[in-house]
Amino acid sequence: MVELSSFQLMTMKKSPSVAVITNITPNHLDVHKSMEEYIRAKENIMKHQNKDDILVLNYDNGITKEIASRSAANVLFFSRQSEADMYLENGVIYSEDEPVMRTSDIVIPGLHNVENYMAAYLAVKDIVSVRDLISVAGSFKGVEHRIEFVREVNGVKFYNDSIASSPTRALACLNAFIADGIKIRMIAGGYDKNIPFDELGAEIAQKVKKLYLCGNTAEKIKNAVRAAALDFPIAERESFKEITELAYKESEPGDVIVLCPACASFDKFANFVQRGNCYKQIVNEL
Repeated sequence: MVELSSFQLMTMKKSPSVAVITNITPNHLDVHKSMEEYIRAKENIMKHQNKDDILVLNYDNGITKEIASRSAANVLFFSRQSEADMYLENGVIYSEDEPVMRTSDIVIPGLHNVENYMAAYLAVKDIVSVRDLISVAGSFKGVEHRIEFVREVNGVKFYNDSIASSPTRALACLNAFIADGIKIRMIAGGYDKNIPFDELGAEIAQKVKKLYLCGNTAEKIKNAVRAAALDFPIAERESFKEITELAYKESEPGDVIVLCPACASFDKFANFVQRGNCYKQIVNEL
């Protein structure tokens, strides 16, 4: 199983027998000429499939739902909002109207991870049992840089979500914490991929305790948040280390601090992995 970026998909001349598109939202518009080109690149994963292949799509995402009309494959939908081949209802995941497991069986946080489990199971349900699905859901604690717990210092918990390199990913992170009633101190900012922050700004104003900005997009994110809430508390620093240390200095026991950039890392780092590792080093030295 491999995860492919839009850059890799653009030149593909073959499609896998089983393909999954979890969602399509604005991203990488610093590289792609338009959103339309970005969508076409994503679609390339299913372009060469045939009727014996499987395509798993998100029914709740307007773009992926529409893609189904152009697929020659056997399309399977997952949904959090509607009945589909696999769907969520009252905290229970159903497959073909039969209960499979509860969302509480999934260790890693966030409704986006519920979607990921539904998508993954639809892709492999012919070879993976429900028992194995539940076993993995209850034991798999996630991977680095994806809402990764780093450590707790004097009652303050630190998480690393460096993979959140777009507003959509950042919003998924915010929703994972707000579902547990937690308003985080959010560290954000980075390389500008020419993606608007308007929607994210409004969500930050509602779901974040204080915003800490660093990087090329600091001003754009600040403006988006202030457009939604003029007096929202925001701090800015040029140094990644300084902004992380400031978030800790201003925190109190019970607070949660999350690196949730909403941007790529290329203004200060080689990639999101280097950024996440730098953050963890700073936190571990506190």
